[in-house]
Amino acid sequence: MDLDTLITIAPNLFLPAAFAGVFLKAMLLGLGVAAPVGPMAFLCMRRTLAGGWRLGLATGAGIATGDGVYAGVAALGLTEVSAFVTDHGRPLHLLAGLFLAWLGYAALRPKPAAPMGDVVIGPALSLPRAWASSFLLTLTNPPTIIVFAAMLTAFVPISALSSAGMARLRIVTTVAGVTAGSLLWWVALVVGVGALRGVMAPRVARALDIAAGVAFLAFAGSELHRAVV
Repeated sequence: MDLDTLITIAPNLFLPAAFAGVFLKAMLLGLGVAAPVGPMAFLCMRRTLAGGWRLGLATGAGIATGDGVYAGVAALGLTEVSAFVTDHGRPLHLLAGLFLAWLGYAALRPKPAAPMGDVVIGPALSLPRAWASSFLLTLTNPPTIIVFAAMLTAFVPISALSSAGMARLRIVTTVAGVTAGSLLWWVALVVGVGALRGVMAPRVARALDIAAGVAFLAFAGSELHRAVV
């Protein structure tokens, strides 16, 4: 193989490694954004305890999808969408606050007595509704776009793949990586919480439910404050 031919095909030889690096960085970014304990973590844990790993996984998948959407907006640089979400931050925080307040009420209200050995934490919820509610709740947090925009600029620079076609493929790879990283965290959380579900006494489950309810109300107060101030 002559030198001219090698120079022509060399960029294509490095493309798989370049995109693998973009995917890995984006996955770590998604994992880092999802990992901090917040209202979504409490929601995923509570639903896992209430309905098992399928319900918890549906909830986590909804959150990961929301993270992927915001990562896509940030990677595409859609200033119109970002401006719209930012400009309507108050009603979005209001909706998030009201939904979290409802979750807090649902967690704190007395539950019917359960048969011996069963754990009752909340009403049954279908998997599509669990996915949709967690997805929409994730989208009510406009600062997520700013976080992704800043972190993508630092960790997944577009200059590495500068042509138009490569840039589009990079964006798809970034969104897939962020979604995969976020989903990886929720799968790990669901597996850990699900392992405790079968051995948890009803009294302990109720104590955790009360703690989750108080946390939901605290998060709701924070969101409502952000909606008003």
